Amino acid sequence: MQKTRLDTARIRAARRVIDPMFRDTPLYRCEALEPHLGCAVSVKLETANPVRSFKARGTEVVASRLADDGPRAVVCASAGNLGQALAWSGRCRQLDVTVVASRFATRTKLDRIRALDARLELVDGDHELARERAAVIAHRESIRLVEDSLDIETCEGAATIGLELVAAGPSFDAVLIALGGGALATGVGHVVKALAPEVEVICVQPLGAPALTYSWRQRRIVTTDSTDTIADGVAGRVPIPAVLDDLLVVADDAVLVHEASIIAGLRMLLDHAGLVVEPSAALGIAAILEDRDRFAGRHVATIVCGSNVDMDAYHRWVGAPIHTS
Repeated sequence: MQKTRLDTARIRAARRVIDPMFRDTPLYRCEALEPHLGCAVSVKLETANPVRSFKARGTEVVASRLADDGPRAVVCASAGNLGQALAWSGRCRQLDVTVVASRFATRTKLDRIRALDARLELVDGDHELARERAAVIAHRESIRLVEDSLDIETCEGAATIGLELVAAGPSFDAVLIALGGGALATGVGHVVKALAPEVEVICVQPLGAPALTYSWRQRRIVTTDSTDTIADGVAGRVPIPAVLDDLLVVADDAVLVHEASIIAGLRMLLDHAGLVVEPSAALGIAAILEDRDRFAGRHVATIVCGSNVDMDAYHRWVGAPIHTS
């Protein structure tokens, strides 16, 4: 395999500093889904933890290093899940944590960041504006700026999921990974391609937030002016060049899915797996729904990456009729 910024030995070392409550998450074959999808489906469940997402795997690595070497203060921009995770990991190590988010972010996520004792600053714009503001705070206060997917700790923390997938032993034909900033996709993709190269790594992004997928397809950075998707956790507009370089090495494909398919995926995970998840976590199921022939008869693993969802919005999604094009 060509080189990425990630290193398998460092990923194994990162796993040792992650709190055990975030490791060895459930991985199981969900047979109840299979008659509706036409393929064998295994679910890697990253929601049964204090921050309800995979993000703490990365923030645990960041916070452990800051606790050892400083500084004792840190700031990040977040759509919600990274902020919760950094707040949790920082509080456990007596770090001062500031999170910058859009005031239009999911209220549930913002409330949880506050509950975890982080300082929360809201901006009147989207996630890209929050990233700019976080950088200003870091420079002004001389504190650590955590940039999700750019900072290698976030990628290598997420990559520990890949170690667990490979160690579990089932011979997956493909793994479906939600694609947002790219930490999850490049991290898991690196491990899978290093240790189980025969497994197809497929990244999934909403059609309403396609920047990194377009960038992967064109092998150059492509930005968008706006996003339009219920999957707020993956709704970025400006890909990071170093992340794209890694993604070009580890991803076999990057696909886009419609909002109706994401909603159908939410319903299927609720009805047939008993899982209430956020839209980003349903992207893998949505990809199968949109291309059943591609996955027919295969064994597919999908990472259920988060469950921080606004319940009022969730009830509207799963209760509304689906209109497909």
